[in-house]
Amino acid sequence: MKDFLQNISRYPRYLISISLGIFFALFERFKPVLSNPVSAIALVGLVGGTFLFLVFTLRAMLGLNPV
Repeated sequence: MKDFLQNISRYPRYLISISLGIFFALFERFKPVLSNPVSAIALVGLVGGTFLFLVFTLRAMLGLNPV
């Protein structure tokens, strides 16, 4: 049982490592785009718009805020 609990306790660290790896890989891929100010503004707008779209969609689906 002790080995089982040790294995279960490793999952959060694994999740954090995978998430950070994906974030850094995407950041390195988009680093050249951020050097141009017009492209950087467009990329920030796209990311912000996507985030807001997800927030509003989840609120409507879960009934947290009537639309």
